[in-house]
Amino acid sequence: MTPVLLDSSVIVALLHRREKRHTECATVIEALDRPLATCEAAISESCYLLRRSPEAVKAVLANVEHGVFQIRFQLSDSIAHVHSLMKKYSDIPASFADACLIQMADELDTGDILTLDTDFLSYRWRRTRRFNLLLPVLG
Repeated sequence: MTPVLLDSSVIVALLHRREKRHTECATVIEALDRPLATCEAAISESCYLLRRSPEAVKAVLANVEHGVFQIRFQLSDSIAHVHSLMKKYSDIPASFADACLIQMADELDTGDILTLDTDFLSYRWRRTRRFNLLLPVLG
């Protein structure tokens, strides 16, 4: 089954109940019947952003441990592509985690993504394909 890509912005909103879009993110994820795929960079970014909430950090790691957040990316296999994407989008600039997710879209053949990051409106996977943002991005 084709997964949905998962960005740190949604992980944070999902696991931090005081985030303004927590309920919306939880509702969308609950309705999905597809696996959630992310990368270690997004997990690291999420843990950093949630560092003041130890229980939320534990929840991030538990979701990885239990396969809810599936790590489907090996940086060593794709580092040249990730580096190229970071250069291509240096004007935005693309974060390391964003570049990994763009590369994952190519590798997993999906542009379906859960993100609250407006930068994904500018990014393209497979060079020209727009991402399908499954949550509305508020500017």
